[in-house]
Amino acid sequence: MTAAPAVIRSSRRPGDKPNLLVLWTDQQRADTMAAYGNYRYRVPTLNRLAEESVVFERCYVTQPVCTPSRSSVMTGLWPHRTGCVRNNIPLPPECKTLPELVGDSSYRTAYMGKWHLGDELFAQHGFEHWVSIEDIYNQYFSPGRDPNTRSSYHHFLLRLGYKPDGNNQFSRRFATTVPIEHSKPSFLAQEAARFVLEHRREPWMLYVNTLEPHTPFSSALNDLHSEEEAPLPPNYPGIPEGPEPEWYRRRREQFTRNRSEGFDLRTPEGWRRMNRNYAGLCSLVDQAFARILWALEVSGQAENTIVVHTSDHGEMLGAHSLMAKSVMYEEAVRVPLLIRAPFRLRPHRVPYPVSHIDLVPTLLELMGLRDPGLDGRSLVGYLTSERQPEDVFIEWTSDLSEGGPNGRAVVTPEGWKLVLHDTDACMLFDRNRDPLELRNVYGGGPTRELRRRIELWQRRVGDRLELPA
Repeated sequence: MTAAPAVIRSSRRPGDKPNLLVLWTDQQRADTMAAYGNYRYRVPTLNRLAEESVVFERCYVTQPVCTPSRSSVMTGLWPHRTGCVRNNIPLPPECKTLPELVGDSSYRTAYMGKWHLGDELFAQHGFEHWVSIEDIYNQYFSPGRDPNTRSSYHHFLLRLGYKPDGNNQFSRRFATTVPIEHSKPSFLAQEAARFVLEHRREPWMLYVNTLEPHTPFSSALNDLHSEEEAPLPPNYPGIPEGPEPEWYRRRREQFTRNRSEGFDLRTPEGWRRMNRNYAGLCSLVDQAFARILWALEVSGQAENTIVVHTSDHGEMLGAHSLMAKSVMYEEAVRVPLLIRAPFRLRPHRVPYPVSHIDLVPTLLELMGLRDPGLDGRSLVGYLTSERQPEDVFIEWTSDLSEGGPNGRAVVTPEGWKLVLHDTDACMLFDRNRDPLELRNVYGGGPTRELRRRIELWQRRVGDRLELPA
């Protein structure tokens, strides 16, 4: 490990052009750390960060799949507004990311890791420095981009003497076989720590996005957790009472039939192995984040840096006998959200449902800047009692290659979740009485009122999806 430099205090006072460090993951459930009730996973870095942060207990994504969710995290706009309603749709130039919204040339800006918003390997959207890790998206490059370009991580592995395992590139599966110090999270930690240390005398914005704990569910830490430390979800097998969307049933059958990710999901043993491997991936990410936060601390910038941790969506891991995302069950749509800003915020817990749509306005406020008219609102109001608990809305647009319905959902502060689909069964869960979402009571309770709230939201945000009467 690089020797720690002497701490150099910045001439900036805390709160004066604060730095921004966004540490985010891909496919991380909320209940993967102690702040969300999981004291078994070995994630000491995230647990410490949560103790120093505002913990949003019920944060929901705008859409439970990569590209749409990422577009909202980066821009503060709904997927139907960015046009990124499905995977592998590029973020349009006119949709500004946070660095573009800030528009301050004194900031050094960097994006490191998975992007999944088009032209994966090329600096764009206000980021000067670009470190890439994914080589599977070249078919989606814009015209004029060289499809033979390879990621920063590819070249890192070549320097170490590794040989590509196919088509002149390293597969995602290959990256799961290397030692911890050569893994994608460790590579990103090395690059991010270097950036933080080199730019300690000037303001910066740095986004670091790991692929992990996304599939493939494998790493050098597969056996770090026992079955007791990474148990099956309490709602496995968890087939709910009442109508379930046909789309969900088809996904369940597909995962079981195809031995997804090499696990035999016809048996509890296959799901148990998956859960242990997933926990190991969370620990792999945790050790990488530790190195980045170390660099922040030794460089004397911790008191003037906003640190955010979240994920683009969750992971079912056997809940309702499903894996991955793309459904409206809690495990897929709820993610961690931690915000540490020592110059402005005290550690606190916010129990109300909140949305990723509010993240960019929140960061703009913490950076002392005005909201230019984004779709969300700053979450800081929850800490000053200026904002009352509100409904949270979630979108789903059908994946054309897999079929399935379009949908919209509302999650209320009172504990209800209504999911409306245009061509499939709808769902209503009373999460106060049924937190594991095992009983669909659609048609009863406040169905009519919640439907009205979704319709009002659609009119307010210009969402034209037609839902069944």
